[in-house]
Parts: sequence; C-alpha cells; structure tokens
Amino acid sequence: MRLLLVHPSALMYSEIFLRLEPLGLERVAGAAREAGHQVRVIDLQTESPAAVARELVAFRPEAIGVSLNYLANIPEAIEIAKRAKQAVPGIFVFFGGHSVSFVADDVLRQGDGAVDAVVRGEGETAVVPLLEAARDGDLAKVPGAITLEGRGPAPTMLHSIDTPRPARDLLRHRNRYFIGELDPCASIEFTRGCPWDCSFCSAWTFYGRSYRKASPQAAAEEMASIRERNVFIVDDVAFIRPEHGDAIAAELERRRVRKRYYLETRSDVLLRNTEVFARWRRLGLKYMFLGMEAIDAEGLDLYRKRISPDENFQALEAARKLGITAAINLIVDPAWDEERFRVVREFALSVPEIVHLTVMTPYPGTEVWHTESRRLTTRDYRLFDIQHAVVPTALPLDVFYRELVRTQAIINRKHLGLRTAVGAARVLASNLARGQTNFARMLWRFNRVYNPERQLADHARPVRYELPLPRHLDVGDRRQLYIHTRPTSHGNREKPRPAERMTE
Repeated sequence: MRLLLVHPSALMYSEIFLRLEPLGLERVAGAAREAGHQVRVIDLQTESPAAVARELVAFRPEAIGVSLNYLANIPEAIEIAKRAKQAVPGIFVFFGGHSVSFVADDVLRQGDGAVDAVVRGEGETAVVPLLEAARDGDLAKVPGAITLEGRGPAPTMLHSIDTPRPARDLLRHRNRYFIGELDPCASIEFTRGCPWDCSFCSAWTFYGRSYRKASPQAAAEEMASIRERNVFIVDDVAFIRPEHGDAIAAELERRRVRKRYYLETRSDVLLRNTEVFARWRRLGLKYMFLGMEAIDAEGLDLYRKRISPDENFQALEAARKLGITAAINLIVDPAWDEERFRVVREFALSVPEIVHLTVMTPYPGTEVWHTESRRLTTRDYRLFDIQHAVVPTALPLDVFYRELVRTQAIINRKHLGLRTAVGAARVLASNLARGQTNFARMLWRFNRVYNPERQLADHARPVRYELPLPRHLDVGDRRQLYIHTRPTSHGNREKPRPAERMTE
C-alpha cells in the first residue's frame, strides 16, 4: 500500500528554541516499510502545506496518517484530512499520536467523515494491522483503533523498543532540526515511559506508568548510524537506571562514537547517578534539561514532583561541577500576580542556567484535566500549546501576557542577546560555515514570535474545532487514566521496578 505520513507544523515555542525530528513518525514509517508498504513522510515543521498537496497528486497515496502529539495541531490535521479526501477519492485517513489518543472519539466526530480511524497508543504496533484492515474492511479487530462505528481491542505495547528502526532517510530536510546551538541535531530514544506521576503530565498516563529500555547494543548501533554530530536523547527521564546508562556508554566507547548530546532528566536522578552523567559528559554530553517546574515547596507539591527545592538547587550545582549546561523549566500558574512574576525574574537572573517558562495547562490525559477546579476560558485546540492561558488569570489577560512576555524577554536577553551572540561567535561561525542557520536565526527572532498583542489576539480568532469539556473523574484509581496497561508476563501484572515502587 502507498502510505503518506504527515507531521503537522511547528508550534509557537518551536518557532524559536528548537525543531525536533519527528522520531515517532519515523519509527511508524519504519514499521510500515518493513512490512512491504511504500512510505513517504512530510514534516510540515520544515516544509510548506503545499508539499502535502503535491504528494497527494504525485504519489497518489492509498492511505494518509497524521501524527498528533500536540493538541494544538488537531484543527490543522482535520483540514489536511478533508483536503486529502477531496484530492484522492477513497483514500484511507487515520490519525495517531500521544494527544489525540485522549480525545479520539471527539476528533472523529469533528472530522465529519474525513477521518476514518484514530489509533490510540503506540503507532509501531498498530500501523501494519491498521493498513491491512483498511484494505480488507475489518477495522474493528485492530488494537487501539477507534472509528465512528466503534472501538477495536485495547492498544498493544511494543515488547521491545529496539525495533523498528526510525526511517530517517525519508526526511527531506534533516539540516533543519536543531535544539539551541546543537545545529543540526538528530533524536534518539533509549527508554520509553516514566514511572513518576506528576499531576500536570500525561507521559505516565499514556504508557500506564511503564518503563522500557532499549538494549545497549541496539542503542549504540543506532547512535553510530546517525550522521549528525549532535543528538537529542528524547527519554522523559534519562538514566533512571544507572547500569543502563553505563552499558550504553560502554558500547559507544567500544565503537568510538563521539557526538554532542542533549538530554532531559530529573534533579533527584542526577544526584543519585552523578557518576553516569559524568561518564556521559566525557562522551560529549553538553546540555541537560531539568524540569524543576517550581522554585518553592508549595509549587512542587502542587505538581506532585516528589522532590524538594534543596534537591533541585543541589542538582544545578552538580551540573555546574560536571561542566554541563543546564536548562530549567518553570510552570507559570495563571494565578500569578505581578509580584510573583517579579520574584521569578529575580530568580532567573540570579542563576547561570537557562530558564524557560511554560504556562500551566490542563491537558486531556493529565490528572489536572479531571481535577482542576478553575473553568476553562477557551476550548480552542490551538491555544493548548503551553504558551497561552486557558484558565482564568488573576491579572487581566492583557496584563498577564504583558508580564509573561516581559519576563521571557528579560530571560531571553540574558541568554540570547547581543552579549551571548558575541560569546557564541565561534559556535555561530562554525554553524554558518557548514550552512547551518537555525541557531543564528533563533538569536534574533524572539520579538517577532513572542509579544503580548499577538498572544492576546490569538484568543479572538474564530474557533471551528473545540476540545471536549473536561469530565470530572475520581482519580483515586489512577489506572482509569491509562491508555496502555503494563505488559504482562505469564498472565500476571508486571512487578513495579524500583523507581516505580519509590513513587507509588
């Protein structure tokens, strides 16, 4: 079958700071291609919408799948589906991905017949049986598939994340993926899932709080095959299991693989497993992202981070001693007043780390979606991008955005202003010499992307597609939130791993 896979366009945050290759979509493409299907991939982060129209004419796909890991892309995806149905009569249209898994039934109805199926859960296990069922007309038997007529069996999880390998060769503009100065930058996955249960996050609810590891040999072999010199390790929390991180490092050392790395982890994991991070620093680990989320105990308790402010600050000091540049995230609560923004600005200027701000957003799939008592002020999918306020703000909305952008701008000048550009001249020159302009463009685009007038105006746009209303749910049994249940062995529930026992 001829299959066209599409990743939607970039969100607001990605217009400046990063643009990551669609690793999940590449893995789905790999699974379909291994089964004998003809596959093409379009990433609208790096191509114009006209690219989809051209492929519909030139390739005449029999099926088109759109990846929806972000709620904000759902309206765009529905429009792509409708245009595909018009351009290629009889084409099979399906959606899949993290965010759409939690709102599948609503999106099917909103598609008004243009979307034939939504796949909940992991796409690698579903794509081949889905395409076979689309040909044979028996979608009700596909695990994770939902249609307007009903649901298939529960979604299935990969037994091993070693395969399928991502079909990276299908991406046309690999030089356009970057994260900060790591330009260009590929992505890789060592583990999948997260054993913690932060209230604002849906990673643990999607994977049923499971945690799977790639074999060190497969991880190192894939790393060696990546041609980019920079690699982002996309794990939700890197090196939870220190022996796993050590084993991958040993394989890379044996193969003499040298790259520059960026990863995400937790402060307590860094403090427990400092030796592993030190080893990776010697291998080329340059940046790490620490999701601090809050600078006080009250905020950390609110988000159920299960960590103290002292541990967060100790982790920052540990990263400094290792020579790793840390970036930290703080969640902006719409209840903040001007004084709270001032305190955060002072904190951000007092530490050497890069500080990012994201707006607290109750997402379907998160616990706060079901428990947040504040009513949504909008259900426009496009505003659920962690850069807009979707619940009432303590400040007037225009003042909230003014304070938010003012705070972001002050932090931006600290890290991406003229002084930083001069300090990064060697990096800029090296990137430009290789034809890489992503980092250079990032230094100067902030004011074009982030301004309070634009963010406020976004709320006034006509709304065609809306999120479903939150359904209050007693989350005493959090398994009600899961998309996947954990893999079983001999018919029994898998025993929690040490990190899971620690957080349950």
